[in-house]
Amino acid sequence: MIPTEDASARKREIEEKLKQEQETLSFIRENLEKSDQLTKGMVSILSSFESRLMQLENSIIPVHKQTENLQRLQENVDKTLSCMDHVISYYHVAKDTDRIIREGPTGRLDEYLACIAKIQKAVEYFQDNNPDSPELNTVKARFEKGKELLEAEFRSLLTRYSKPVPPILILDAISVDDELEVQEDVVLEHLPEAVLQDIICIAGWLVEYGRNQDFMNVYFQIRSNQLDRSIKGLKDHFRKNSASSGILYSPAVQTKRKDTPTKKAPKRPVYIPGYDHDLRVKHLSDALTEKHGAAAGKDDVLDIEIDSYIHCISAFVKLAQSEYALLAEIIPEHHQKKTFDSLIQEALDNLMLEGDNIVSAARRAIMRHDYSAVLTIFPILRHLKLNKSEFDSTLQGTAASTKNKLPTLITSMETIGAKALEEFADSIKNDPDKEYNMPKDGTVHELTSNAILFLQQLLDFHETAGAMLASQETSSSASSYTSEFNKRLLSTYICKVLGNLQLNLLSKSKVYEDSALSAIFLHNNYNYILKSLEKSELIQLVTVTQKKAESSYRELIEQQIQMYKSSWVKVTEHLTDRNMPVFQPGTKLKDKERQVIKDKFKGFNDGLEELCKIQKGWAIPDKEQRDFIRQSQKKVVSDAYRAFLQRCANISFTKNPEKYHKYRAEEVEEMIERLFDTSA
Repeated sequence: MIPTEDASARKREIEEKLKQEQETLSFIRENLEKSDQLTKGMVSILSSFESRLMQLENSIIPVHKQTENLQRLQENVDKTLSCMDHVISYYHVAKDTDRIIREGPTGRLDEYLACIAKIQKAVEYFQDNNPDSPELNTVKARFEKGKELLEAEFRSLLTRYSKPVPPILILDAISVDDELEVQEDVVLEHLPEAVLQDIICIAGWLVEYGRNQDFMNVYFQIRSNQLDRSIKGLKDHFRKNSASSGILYSPAVQTKRKDTPTKKAPKRPVYIPGYDHDLRVKHLSDALTEKHGAAAGKDDVLDIEIDSYIHCISAFVKLAQSEYALLAEIIPEHHQKKTFDSLIQEALDNLMLEGDNIVSAARRAIMRHDYSAVLTIFPILRHLKLNKSEFDSTLQGTAASTKNKLPTLITSMETIGAKALEEFADSIKNDPDKEYNMPKDGTVHELTSNAILFLQQLLDFHETAGAMLASQETSSSASSYTSEFNKRLLSTYICKVLGNLQLNLLSKSKVYEDSALSAIFLHNNYNYILKSLEKSELIQLVTVTQKKAESSYRELIEQQIQMYKSSWVKVTEHLTDRNMPVFQPGTKLKDKERQVIKDKFKGFNDGLEELCKIQKGWAIPDKEQRDFIRQSQKKVVSDAYRAFLQRCANISFTKNPEKYHKYRAEEVEEMIERLFDTSA
């Protein structure tokens, strides 16, 4: 059972909640009624607004359409006016640009090109819209005038700023310093940067708008002239300065010249130690110097000319490379090779012509039997071959006729050089035996000294000479010209020259009536040859094909010494025991026996005096050989004489012994000691 109080309390609570719910429901109903009223009012307002909006739209749309039409008309009017202004401007272009075109582009290229652009547009307009108008002819003429002035400016800038490269700068550019690990390239700046940019700009315009390639001809003509002048300037630099100062390269940078000969052909004979007299021979290069004044300066002139030509070859390569780099910035790519080919022709032709002249001079010298002139070709030929790859690389892309010029010159030099070498060898063999041309003192013959000097000078260019001989070979073994093959060829050639020289000397020695003088002559020449071979590297080349060459010459020298010694037999034979009377001490000699001893003394004295008188005028230039022969002969004669004097010491064969015993043994030795002394 629930208590009564709790039930009444619960009832009250429920009644209160019910009352609150009723009040809430009543509030909601009131609000719904108000909302319905507001909604009805809003609907009424919106309906009224929609009605008014429709009325407004019906009024505005026609006005908007009219306004839009007016705006379109306005735009059309503006465009028409703008087009009219634009068209009218074309009719005024000629007048507006007259002053600028007349004054030219100098100093204001950008403004001038902008002006030309206006004229070009006017030309295009009249061609498209009014091709029969007189204005078209006017602007066309103005455009052509503008183009003509641009071409003139192109020529003017190139002419004004293109200068020959100074010789000192060229020499710096082609020099190589062996002490520097990384070589610094000398930049040859042919044109100022600002000028170059203007020229590039003009060239670009002429190609794109000017439809003109004549400027390329102008370019190569001007630059070709400067290239040729640069090389000629270098040549003049050598002629003016080298002879007096000896400076053959830039004094600003002390460098060694690339691929140029480190050894020059000596201007005088090579003096072998022990030879104290002057072996007079002609300089081997006189053939190429006929046009150069007095003989005293021929050698220097020739050296300068050779150095000059070698440097001009290197200069051409360097300058041509520099010219191509410049040309590539100015000339369109598909015209570059052809323009470059034309640009280098004059300078290249002059170099090749000079090379041909050298070949022709050598050919004339050979015809005069002056074969030594070929030596002037060697440093040039070596330099050309060393630089051929760079030369070919520089001329890559040029015409075949251009690329073949250097190989043709090299072939000509090799051919004439090989011809000279072979004819020189034959001339050594066939040099005539002229009595008046033989040295009266039996010293070294001029033919020997010339031949050895020729071979020693040839040694400086042994690789070039070997390749030169190989170039004339047609055998299968010569198909690949290796260094070893060339070396053997040169060795064979040198041995041939030496063999021919030996045969000729043997023939010449027969000119002497005195066999002892013949022996001294052959001894001197063989000894000179051997010492020359040993002093230089010639002996190494000779032994490539003749292993026993050195010992062979020593045997020949020894043979001649023995031949010479035999000339003393007619003196020493008087000192032998032959016909010597046999006697006992204290025994008186018979008249016949006394006469035999007298004849022996007289024969010895007369023979000694005669030989000493004759042989004192003979010469053995090599001091070592001279002393050896003197000492050897002195011992033989003095020993025999002392023995003879000892045998005759106690023999009374004359009342005047001093008449026959004219010389003491020491005096005989002194007389022999003075042999071969032309100064005595």
